[in-house]
Amino acid sequence: MQLTAQQIINNPFLNKGTAFTKEERDQYGLNGVLPPAVQTLDQQVAQTYAQYLQKPSALEKRIFLMDIFNHNHVLFYALFGQHVAEFMPIVYDPTIADTIENYSALFIDPQNATYLSIEDQDHIEDALKASADGRDIRLIVVTDAEGILGIGDWGTQGVDIAVGKLMVYTAAAGIDPSQVLPVVLDSGTNNESLLNDDLYLGLRKQRVYGEEYHAFVDKFVASARSLFPKLYLHFEDFGRSNAADILDQYKDQLTTFNDDIQGTGIIVLAGILGALNISKQKMTDQVYMSFGAGTAGAGITQRIYEEYLQQGMAPEEARKHFYLVDKQGLLFDDMPDLTPQQKPFARSRSEFTNADELTSLAAAVKAVHPTILVGTSTVPGTFTEEVVTEMAAHTDRPIIFPLSNPTKLAEAKAEDLIKWTDGRALVATGIPAADVEYKGVTYAIGQANNALVYPGLGLGTIAATSKLLTDGMISAAAHSLGGIVDPDQAGAAVLPPVKQLAKFSQTVANAVAQEALDEGLNEDPITDAKQAVADTKWTPEYKPLNL
Repeated sequence: MQLTAQQIINNPFLNKGTAFTKEERDQYGLNGVLPPAVQTLDQQVAQTYAQYLQKPSALEKRIFLMDIFNHNHVLFYALFGQHVAEFMPIVYDPTIADTIENYSALFIDPQNATYLSIEDQDHIEDALKASADGRDIRLIVVTDAEGILGIGDWGTQGVDIAVGKLMVYTAAAGIDPSQVLPVVLDSGTNNESLLNDDLYLGLRKQRVYGEEYHAFVDKFVASARSLFPKLYLHFEDFGRSNAADILDQYKDQLTTFNDDIQGTGIIVLAGILGALNISKQKMTDQVYMSFGAGTAGAGITQRIYEEYLQQGMAPEEARKHFYLVDKQGLLFDDMPDLTPQQKPFARSRSEFTNADELTSLAAAVKAVHPTILVGTSTVPGTFTEEVVTEMAAHTDRPIIFPLSNPTKLAEAKAEDLIKWTDGRALVATGIPAADVEYKGVTYAIGQANNALVYPGLGLGTIAATSKLLTDGMISAAAHSLGGIVDPDQAGAAVLPPVKQLAKFSQTVANAVAQEALDEGLNEDPITDAKQAVADTKWTPEYKPLNL
């Protein structure tokens, strides 16, 4: 049965708006349903961008862009692709935090998402099938929204994080938007403001944990795998008590990825490799300290530790290079509440003559003399001048990454780190930072933005039809980015700029696909990794309707 004119223009995968040709208007009954002028995609992009510029706030800009997305995917991604660096903080972090916090109040359109409830598990498969609507789903971003970085537990409203993440996948790496699906797993929320909000659209109950929760996740994964056999499953913003367990359970069974644990680790590793490319130092000579030992901090530490192993160091020797500091100070192995992810890196008190005094970051830095300091604490201003100058007194090129975001939660400002170290610090931040002018040198500040990694990682893995995502593929992604910096340029950034996101996503995808082929993980016969990536990549352009 042929679709009606209204069904076509109300389907964002099919709609071209004023760009439908005269022939298409005649064939599909669109004459008179649209204004008579036929526009090009370029004209639509220019017209839409001019409207965007009239919006007075970041939130209103995002709401406008989401309206375009809801009506016309090609136009949305063509516009996004021309303004990637400008749109990233609008479409995703930090503006997305505002739309998550106000999701129920602002709700207009489900945006092709799937909302799964722990109280309605009998309909999981039906819901996934209905949302896919016959599409060949290759990528799902799923969240339970318990641990959204910087803002915490937002229940069903966290579905927006999955929607936004998928937009970045497509804009940066060319993942086909018809092959993606955002999913939220609603097992309740511990956010009292939501539980008391009459407009809240999610389950109005405290979060469920334990066996009942894991059975819910298992049922979702089993249904998704059954319906979508070539699936790349991306877990996002799960809570500290569940995230690592879920990843460990599935990573050797199917192609799965946790951005908070693995993605942040990859981009930090890439930044460190870029910094060492500039300083001409060896990775295995570094002493690594993480301030913040939650899901992100411990996950990053694990990724850097695995790089030491890949460079030939024995596990016991490698662990001696790592220190975790949390709110109680340096983590020791006799502490009763260590998580499984913290335990491998907790130290023995016998290593220190003043172990009981190491209850602050400043004390830990003074005792350990780290050469790398990474912040995921969300405690603002904690990389103080005292901490930084103490660190810089014991290493020529301190590598300092204050990664907490949004801006108000950052451990330090890039300009202070450059000034306090007399220009010696190699800095990356979690949020965009302006260049720093210091003593006649312009220091470009790299942004440790996961978007530099996860889109290309996904594209390369999907293109290679890889049955798993391995440590080797993750390492290949990091090395492909870390090798891009120009070590001979004064003030060079340790990471490539977000404005060239599409270019570097291609670099990452090619490296990842090649590693998958080298490891023999491809399910389809593929001989040329770069060609496979090129064949998989989607571009936003109008194609003739063939209904």
